[in-house]
Amino acid sequence: MGTPNPAYLEVIDFLAAGTTPESLIGFRPSATVQARVADLIQREQEASLSPDEMQELADFLQLEHLMIMAKAQARRNLDLGQRN
Repeated sequence: MGTPNPAYLEVIDFLAAGTTPESLIGFRPSATVQARVADLIQREQEASLSPDEMQELADFLQLEHLMIMAKAQARRNLDLGQRN
């Protein structure tokens, strides 16, 4: 396994610091990670990604899916807590 990509490191740092449903919902990748992903997506459309870059983009998309699911669950938990 190679060096974790910056998106993974950001999420690991975020989770390791402790989180609440509200902070999870509000989490956004840094501008640096957003710019990197935008570049990878643009270059993917041009078919100019290296195999390592294709894996980096796939890793980010998997991480993004995980965060979407976690944020949805956090919203449900908050909604349930407000109803009780």
